[in-house]
Amino acid sequence: MNNGHLRIEKPVNEATLSYDPESTEYALIKARLTELKNQEIEIPLIIGGKEVRTGNLKQCIIPHNHQHVLARYHIAGEKEIDMAINASLEAQKEWQSLSWEHRASIFWKAAELLSTSWRATLNAATMLCQSKTVHQAEIDSACELIDFLRFNVYFIQNTYDDQPISINQSWNRIDYRPLEGFVFAVTPFNFTAIGGNLPTAPALLGNTVVWKPASSAVYSNYFIMKLLQEAGLPDGVINFVPCQSSDVGNYIINNKNLAGIHFTGSTETFQIMWKQVAQNIDKYINYPRLVGETGGKDFIFAHESADIDSLAAALIRGAFEYQGQKCSAASRAYIPRSTWNKLKNILIKEVNSIKVGNVEYYTNFMGAVIDKKSFDKISKYIDYVHQSSEAEVIVGGSYDDSSGYFIEPTIILTTNPNFKTMEEEIFGPVLTIYVYENHDFEKVLEICNSSSPYALTGAIFANDRKIISFMEQELRYAAGNFYINDKPTGAVVGQQPFGGSRKSGTNDKAGGPLNLLRWVNPRTIKETFTPAKNYRY
Repeated sequence: MNNGHLRIEKPVNEATLSYDPESTEYALIKARLTELKNQEIEIPLIIGGKEVRTGNLKQCIIPHNHQHVLARYHIAGEKEIDMAINASLEAQKEWQSLSWEHRASIFWKAAELLSTSWRATLNAATMLCQSKTVHQAEIDSACELIDFLRFNVYFIQNTYDDQPISINQSWNRIDYRPLEGFVFAVTPFNFTAIGGNLPTAPALLGNTVVWKPASSAVYSNYFIMKLLQEAGLPDGVINFVPCQSSDVGNYIINNKNLAGIHFTGSTETFQIMWKQVAQNIDKYINYPRLVGETGGKDFIFAHESADIDSLAAALIRGAFEYQGQKCSAASRAYIPRSTWNKLKNILIKEVNSIKVGNVEYYTNFMGAVIDKKSFDKISKYIDYVHQSSEAEVIVGGSYDDSSGYFIEPTIILTTNPNFKTMEEEIFGPVLTIYVYENHDFEKVLEICNSSSPYALTGAIFANDRKIISFMEQELRYAAGNFYINDKPTGAVVGQQPFGGSRKSGTNDKAGGPLNLLRWVNPRTIKETFTPAKNYRY
């Protein structure tokens, strides 16, 4: 047996490729897009390493061309969910007994494959399935997922190295055991990287996983599963099980072996799951670990000392990259009166120049929103504004779903800091601005802090250092990821671990070591060399 002590150097974040028209990566992605569009695949469940077909099929479509079917995927029912849970439990003993170096090697290899031979596939699948531009796909399904896989290995090494003090009379150590039971990973549509991280992070620690991908991201997530299999993931460690949300409580959360839930999605769904866990608490072997990243109503707050050009760029990028479908997207902004007139002209001019359309055309900055349900929800907010006396659309405001689910980048100006679109999560390319009087700065800062139930991301813009310090303190609990003179999006693994509190989640910080600690069940071991032989001291 190898008794060497493996040391992994801290990884360097994966560099984004340019996709210049003359580049190799440009040619590869164009070819892969064509290949994927020209074939309609059938996506099975993957349980215990085997493909399972139920005959209950749903479609994967292209949001920016919703008549184009990419795939049909099988839906799990009670029988298949039980199979997945059993496969997970059966794989557990062998998987957790494998040395951590061998577990880590699988995910390290997956990162290497993704950075090379799988890069075009994951990026093309994400562009087609989730309507991401090549730039947004590159930073998500390539770079961020690569970073998750590599940095998690580095973080787990440091966790295992964290050991208690031993003395001459005894040897003390911590055994970082995986949880007893299975982990249930529930992943969202908007980031392929999150789809990969939520099941693999617990698995790296020796846990086995039942993975429910979002229905609108099954296509790209299926390729992640195939990538992991090529990297050598043993059968049953992660089980790929698209299923109905209504079955989650009945068959998964109701199972006594549920050890944890790794979730990213809506606040409402997470709260329902939390209540279901509470209702079943007496039957579980252990108290399940609940780790969730949910909604956001993310802000940008500008002071009169802010640089206007930088502020404008942050508002546009923060609000409209990936159609505003980032949980960190800028959705509300507070702008001082003295800044507004100049800023308004810049915003209108720049937003009017944004091209919306098929993401395969690289001059388009935005694609379509994810599906009909999302399109209808966002358009209703825009209609509400058109009918309101407290707000107006100053740029954008149109939408069309005749060929794809397209919504123009839209900026709303409101006279009410508590207006509907200033407080409710929209999850689309809609930014609402409230212009405050300069002398009301502190009052409006408190409104920003208290008017939203969420606390995910937020940004401040100022060049006055005393004001920066003051705003940072006043908004201390308003955001789990806080940005100074930058947009509130774009957290990088290892640099800005991501997560928020209040109704935005449990703030366990994906992309950092804190998240991984949630998937271990430590055992303290003390070995005494000279035990006492008499009860008297």
